[in-house]
Amino acid sequence: MPPVYTVSQVVAMMKDALERKFPSVDIEGEISNWRVYPSGHSYFVLKDEGAQLNAVLFARVPCDCRARLADGRRVKIRARVTMYPQRGECQLVVTRIKIAGEGELMARYLVLKAKLEAEGLFDSRRKKPLPKFPRHIGIVTSPSGAVVHDMCRVISRRFPNIEITLFPSLVQGEDAPKSIIEGLKYFNSAQDDDFDLLIVARGGGSFEDLFCFNDEALVRSVASSRIPVISAVGHETDFTLCDFAADFRAGTPSIAAEIAVPQLCDVKKRLEDFSSLMLRDMRNVCDFAQQRLDRASGDIATLLSSRFENTRLGLESARLSLRASLRAAAESFSARLQADAEKLPRALDLAFERAKTKFDKISSHLALLSPYAVLERGYSITLDSNGGVISDASSVSPGDQISTRLAHGTLISRVCDAEARPVEG
Repeated sequence: MPPVYTVSQVVAMMKDALERKFPSVDIEGEISNWRVYPSGHSYFVLKDEGAQLNAVLFARVPCDCRARLADGRRVKIRARVTMYPQRGECQLVVTRIKIAGEGELMARYLVLKAKLEAEGLFDSRRKKPLPKFPRHIGIVTSPSGAVVHDMCRVISRRFPNIEITLFPSLVQGEDAPKSIIEGLKYFNSAQDDDFDLLIVARGGGSFEDLFCFNDEALVRSVASSRIPVISAVGHETDFTLCDFAADFRAGTPSIAAEIAVPQLCDVKKRLEDFSSLMLRDMRNVCDFAQQRLDRASGDIATLLSSRFENTRLGLESARLSLRASLRAAAESFSARLQADAEKLPRALDLAFERAKTKFDKISSHLALLSPYAVLERGYSITLDSNGGVISDASSVSPGDQISTRLAHGTLISRVCDAEARPVEG
C-alpha cells in the first residue's frame, strides 16, 4: 500500500522542494493589490499577462524605493520561492526589490534636471504668484478618469460659480508631451485676462507612466507660460520636472484644486471679521478724534479769548499813545509855524534886498558887455540882408542891401563896391 500523507506533510514537502529548487530567483513583473500593514510588512501580487504570484516584503529588508511602490508599478525583485502552509499557496519572499527600468530613465531625468536647473529654469525668483481669487481656471488633463471630476467637484464646492475650461490631452505615452503643450499654448494664446490660472494634472502611476512630464519641451513650455501654472502630477511622493518648472507644485490633483481657490465660507468669515474690525477701528478713531476736537475747541476758544483781550489792550494802548504823539506833534508844528510866521516878513525883506542888489550888479555887468553901449561912443554895427554881422568886406557883393545900426536909428544902403582894403592908421 502507498503511504498516506497528511495535508501538512504534503505542503511541507512542497515547501522544502521549492526552497531547494529556487533558493534565489530574479523576477520582473507588475505590482497589484499592494498592502502595507502596521507591522511595516508589505504584501502584494506580482503579475504579468499570463500569471501571478503572491509576495511579501518584510519590514527588515532594506529598500530605497519602498515609498514609491504602489499598484501598477513594474519592479524587478530577487526572492526565494516558498509555501505559505496556512493557505497552501506558493509565495515569494522578497530579499531585494527595485523599480524596473528606473535606472535608465532616472539617469535621463537627473541629467535633464541638472541642465535646466543650471539655466535657472527652476529658480524660485522667476515663479509667478498664484491669484488669490481666480475667475477662470484652465485644466490640462485627460477627459476620462476621476481626476478631472474630482478637481471640478473640489473647486465647485470650495468656491461655486468659478468658470472652468478643460483642454483634453493625453497624460501618458510618447504623444502626451505634445498634447499637453498644445493645451498650454491654447490657454496662453487666449485674450488677455481670459484665464487667471492653469492646472496641469494627472493621477498616480509608475515612474515610467509619469515620465512624459519630464519631457524637455513640455518643461520649457510650463516655465514660459504667461499664466501661473500649478503642476499636480501623481502622488505626494512623485516628482517630475514639470513640478520644478511650474509656479506651484501640488501633491495630488485634488490638492491642486484646493490650492487654486479659497474656501468661500472662509473668505466670507474673513470679510465679516475684517468688516467688524474696521467698524470697531473706525469707531475708536471717531471717538478719539471727537475727544481731540473737543479739547482743541476748548483750547482754541481760550487762546482766541486771551489773544483777543491782549490785542484789544494793545490797540487801546496804541490808540492812547498815538493820540498823545499826534497832540504833541501838532503842538510842536503849531509852535514852529507861529515862529516861522513871525520871521517871514523880515526874511522876505532881506531876500528881496539881496535879490535887488544881485540884479543891479548883473544889470551893470551886462550893460558893460552890451554891444549897444559901444554905439553911444560913435561906433556902428553893419548887418547883411539876413541880419548877420558883416565883419569882412569880401563877404558882400555889389548891389547887396546892408543896414547900419547906430546909437540912434538905422541906415539902409546898397553896396556899390566891395573890396577889402587895409585901414590906414
